[in-house]
Amino acid sequence: MGLRICLVTPFAWSQPHDVNEHVEGISRELRSLGHTVTVLASSNRARDLAAGRRALLDGLNAEVVALGPAVPISRRSRIGVPVGARANLSLALALGRFDIVHGFEPGLPSLSYLALRDAQAMTVATFLNAERLGYPPGRAQRDRLLGRIDALVVTNEETAEAAAIRFPGEYRVVSEGVDPELFRHGPKRNLIVLEWRPNERALLRGVFHALEELPDWELVLLRTKPLAGRPTIPRFLRDRVHVRTAREGAARAPLLAEASIFVPALAGLERVRLEASASACAIASPPGTREQPELPGAEVARLAEDPDFRERKAERARADAEGQSFADVARELDGLYRSLTERRQAPHRSDDPLADRPWVLCDLHMHTSWSHDCAVDPADLIMHAEAIGLGAIAVTDHNVFGGALETSGLARDHELVVIPGEEVKTDGQGEVIGLFLREEIPRGLSFADTVAAIKEQDGLVYLPHPFDRMHSIADPATLQRHLADIDVFEVYNARLLFDAYNDEALRFARKYNLTMGAGSDAHVLQGVGTGGVRMRAFQGPEEFLLSLRSAQILRRPRSLVYLQSLKWMAQAKERVR
Repeated sequence: MGLRICLVTPFAWSQPHDVNEHVEGISRELRSLGHTVTVLASSNRARDLAAGRRALLDGLNAEVVALGPAVPISRRSRIGVPVGARANLSLALALGRFDIVHGFEPGLPSLSYLALRDAQAMTVATFLNAERLGYPPGRAQRDRLLGRIDALVVTNEETAEAAAIRFPGEYRVVSEGVDPELFRHGPKRNLIVLEWRPNERALLRGVFHALEELPDWELVLLRTKPLAGRPTIPRFLRDRVHVRTAREGAARAPLLAEASIFVPALAGLERVRLEASASACAIASPPGTREQPELPGAEVARLAEDPDFRERKAERARADAEGQSFADVARELDGLYRSLTERRQAPHRSDDPLADRPWVLCDLHMHTSWSHDCAVDPADLIMHAEAIGLGAIAVTDHNVFGGALETSGLARDHELVVIPGEEVKTDGQGEVIGLFLREEIPRGLSFADTVAAIKEQDGLVYLPHPFDRMHSIADPATLQRHLADIDVFEVYNARLLFDAYNDEALRFARKYNLTMGAGSDAHVLQGVGTGGVRMRAFQGPEEFLLSLRSAQILRRPRSLVYLQSLKWMAQAKERVR
């Protein structure tokens, strides 16, 4: 079954660009695999903008949709997207109902960044160049973006190393892709092609020196960037050195087909090197070129003088390009996309098997005096919970289980249901609550071992305040790895300083169809019941999960300053005693 896929490029579709060539190539091959693919981009071409407006009015029925005019993108600017284009992007994401949103170069202030930040679908981010990683500047913004990305992709190892510094995670390396029908082996002649950059004079001088000793050879200086200027060519070489501008693959293909030797620029496009390899050019880029830019000149001389050596290098280059076609890249991305769609949990049943049960109010996260930072007596907790109308509570003290056991024992003569739990501090990956436990779980285990210890007791894994950066929390990669292990995801915690963290948790739970929970995280009696759920009465963990699937999240916030001051007063009183 085909997926609905959205590819978002940060660069104007009306201008040639290596990223757009990558997007266009994989979009074509993904469609051939049966997927519905929509490319979202900007453009400065009037007919593209008019077609984009029509596509938005017609329900996004187009292969490429121009959302607005392109503006220059700077790594130092705040955001390179006009307000109208942002509005059109939001509309397009809503209309498309995409399964996958794939943004390219989201480290730029662009449509790609906004699409990954705002999409409700599964998301993939591809980084192609290590120099396009400057946005967003704030770590909190980067963490929020990273938390919304399901898979990280790069096109080379150098970019992977640079991207991992600003966006830590597990990266998959895929090729930029090449069209083997366009770039193929052709009749070769004594032609050298050098991808030229104005600031790489030493590299150019080395090739000029080699060309002086090769009277039967010609050199083409290939410009692949706009406004690149024109190099200075020695007078005695002007009849054999030519300058060509070819910013698109279709323009480069005839030139590379007849070239015997290709010299990549030090800061050149990886795509052009791949195209030269697919065209069976011998690549003159020996080890140590960055430290000694003159080395490619010596390599050029040897390749020109030794046909056998040149042929071996050309065959090696062509072999390296095999398996890197756009079709190969699309098949690899197809596997990635399908694996991501499996992360979303199955839809909940539409019927309610507990519909005949009465409704109860349940607070799923609170503490007693067994916690180091709480002074609430278990007996007082039971009386207060019943007095405010709660039908069930989960006692989840920090790294101790005695409070849950004591409260459960005292509640036997009451109608209040007490779920025994523990809020366990993991080794560097935040806290995990175990519900319906039988014994204490030690702190300091890894996230995976903590989850396994909860499951060994047939307990339920409840993830508290998952995005509250005022607490120690699990990183995005850990959350992604353990989605299937999380039984309940806390989408409302009444003690959070910033409610945006609750909103982020709600967004995450909806995206993956996770079962939602809520609690007060109360450390004083006055906080009990300020967060919770209205759910059907239940018996045991199985019915508890069934009941949560039809539950309603309750928000009854009170002043956090007031509740926190009561907590501090209680702690001070205990120290005085």
